[in-house]
Parts: sequence; C-alpha cells; structure tokens
Amino acid sequence: MANNRDMFYYDAFVKQSEYSCRAAQLLQEVFESYDEKTLSVRIEQMHKIEHDADVSKHELMDKLAHEFLPPLDREDINLLANEIDNVTDTIEDVLRCFYMYNIVDIYPSAVEFSKLIVKCCDMLLQTMKEFRNFKKSKLLNGLIIEINRLEEEGDRLYTAYIRQLFTEKSDPYSVMAWKEAYKYLELSCDTCEHVADIIESVIMKNS
Repeated sequence: MANNRDMFYYDAFVKQSEYSCRAAQLLQEVFESYDEKTLSVRIEQMHKIEHDADVSKHELMDKLAHEFLPPLDREDINLLANEIDNVTDTIEDVLRCFYMYNIVDIYPSAVEFSKLIVKCCDMLLQTMKEFRNFKKSKLLNGLIIEINRLEEEGDRLYTAYIRQLFTEKSDPYSVMAWKEAYKYLELSCDTCEHVADIIESVIMKNS
C-alpha cells in the first residue's frame, strides 16, 4: 500500500480515469438519443470534461516537477498521466468527427461501439483504483487482461463494420465519413489498452 505522500499520484490517476468515464458516458448518451442539431452543444459539454481532465493532469505534472522522490519513475508517471488523458481526448475526437462530417443519421453500430467504450473506461477506472496496491494485488492482472479482451472486441467490431460499410453502402460521402468515425471509435478502445500496457510495464519494473 502506498503511503500518504505517494497517494496523491494514485488518486490523481483515478481522478483522470473518472473523467474518461464521464466522457464515455456522455458519448453513449449522445448516440442513444442522437440529434445532429444539438451536436455543437454536446461538444461543448464534452470539451468541459476534457478541459477539467487537462487541469487534473497539469496539477499532477506540477506536483511531479517539485517532487524529490516520487513513488514511481518520473518517466512512468508522466507517460501514464498522458496516456490516460489521451483516452478522454480521443473520445472527444469521436464527437468532433460526427460534427465535422455532419453525420445526420446514427447507425446502431455506433451505439454498440459507445457501449463498449463505456465498458473499457469503467474497467480502466477499476484498474487505476487497484493500481496503488500493485505490489500485492491479486486483482490487477485480471483487470488488465479484461481491458485487453475488450480492446480485441473493439478490433472485431471495427473490422466487421468497415467491411459492412464498403459492401452495403453506396454513397461515397457517407462511406468516407463513417470510415473516419469508426477509426476514432476503435482508437478509443486502443487508448485504454495503452494505459493497461503501461501499468503492466510498471509492475514488471517494480517487481
């Protein structure tokens, strides 16, 4: 268990992950009641989450800059903080993509993908809550494996829906827009796995 001084960093990682969960939940909410006319408002809501996440990350970095002996390598703390932040950023990019390409009608596939992203972020949050106990935890490895499994499910959805796009849709504009949308949806799952990979590396370095 980390001591009270070190706990700041582990709490900060949890806080960052909570912002990712909020972003994922908002994305699912937008897709489940999709209205392209309200996307600009929804983007502002999403950007507020992303901005707050950035503030949280900068607080962590400021603390790290003045820390004499952090609980983990500075490089690992920096990498982990940035990668968790990338999760929230990428989810925001999904919504921006739908706005920029003026996607009017939502496909059920996007709703399915958003639900998967929520699961990935929820699992990431559980992982970060357990991370402070990484030297003794019996749960952390299973949580990391589950994030990897969810990311593989994202790969499967991406492959299936890209193929469906090119075999069933004839409008080239729609194909182009949705191809880009699927890329960011799949990337949102990938970024969660990247965080899990870093955690796994930290565990190996400190075992």
